[in-house]
Amino acid sequence: MNYGSHIDMNRHSYHGDTGELGRNDGNTSPILIVPYFWIGDFVRCHSVVRLLRQRFPNRPVDMLATTLCAPLADYMPGVRQAVVADLPRKRLALAQQFALAARLKREAYGTALVMPRTWKSVLAPYFAGIPERTGFIGEARVVLLNDLRRGEKRLPRMVDRCCALALPAGETLPADWPLPELRVLPEQAQSWRKERGFDGERRPVVALAPGAVGPAKRWPKESYTALARRLAGGGFAVWILGGPNEKDLATEIASESKARDLTGHDLREAILALSCANAAVSNDSGLLHVAAALGTPVIGIFGPTSPWHWAPLNPLAGTIETKTTLSCRPCHKPVCRLVHHRCMRDIAPDQVIAAVEQTLMAVMPDMATKTLV
Repeated sequence: MNYGSHIDMNRHSYHGDTGELGRNDGNTSPILIVPYFWIGDFVRCHSVVRLLRQRFPNRPVDMLATTLCAPLADYMPGVRQAVVADLPRKRLALAQQFALAARLKREAYGTALVMPRTWKSVLAPYFAGIPERTGFIGEARVVLLNDLRRGEKRLPRMVDRCCALALPAGETLPADWPLPELRVLPEQAQSWRKERGFDGERRPVVALAPGAVGPAKRWPKESYTALARRLAGGGFAVWILGGPNEKDLATEIASESKARDLTGHDLREAILALSCANAAVSNDSGLLHVAAALGTPVIGIFGPTSPWHWAPLNPLAGTIETKTTLSCRPCHKPVCRLVHHRCMRDIAPDQVIAAVEQTLMAVMPDMATKTLV
């Protein structure tokens, strides 16, 4: 379903708005998005890109990005470029802020949409003199922003907060937002398969993403190992994806199954692998959003987090949650405060395997007579 078609931008009246985002009068100045820099949140902000491209087809849209997230922008339709800057999280780094501001000034941005609530996140756009700086009030940013928005707490989902900044203040929000999209060209996927020695692989592929920010969001290693064994035994190629922090985990899973470890430092590796996979299984992590935005059938495993709040906007092939009633769930914490970690440990491999079978049968009809045993 194309959720973007549900947003009729012509139905909104923008008359009387004085800001850059309040009118579409032939302005061609670029727009800068300052997104959240976790992988999943960066993908989620592509809804903002699509919304802006609908409203202002003559205004280029750029995204500020870290080195980690920058590869995503290469596969996002409507993004002109990623402006890469690895600013430290826990200190001011004024020299780096001024250097970034100088780069932004050269681009002559007319508008900056600042998604994070921190005052540091708007310093570079302020120093660059970007005429319109839009964001929620956040951390006492009255001077740094000149298009201050209120009502953030009335928007429980991150995507609603982000996309609201791309509309005039006070605008009624639509029921649905444009879906994030990552697009890998067939020749890019083919080239990647050839470089990795997969061009002769004829088995269907299931990608596993066992990592996540915080141990509470990770389905146990033993469970992923059991899933990998069943898939390999059923005639599937199994790829384990993730960053350098998942290398040890992937090595252990691969050593106990016939899975292939594809973890590494470059996010592009995971993007291309997920574009080639027939299906994927992921914790509530950035790669869940990547797979969903690529259109790869993906099953998301949710423990301490709520799918309503944090699942991708894109449809998932399946959502797995524990069948055990737990009063502590959802806690939305990266570390289990009660230590038991039951919201993930109580999800049996058979529960995920059943969802994988159902997904594969839907995308691969010849799977109807095949069972993962």
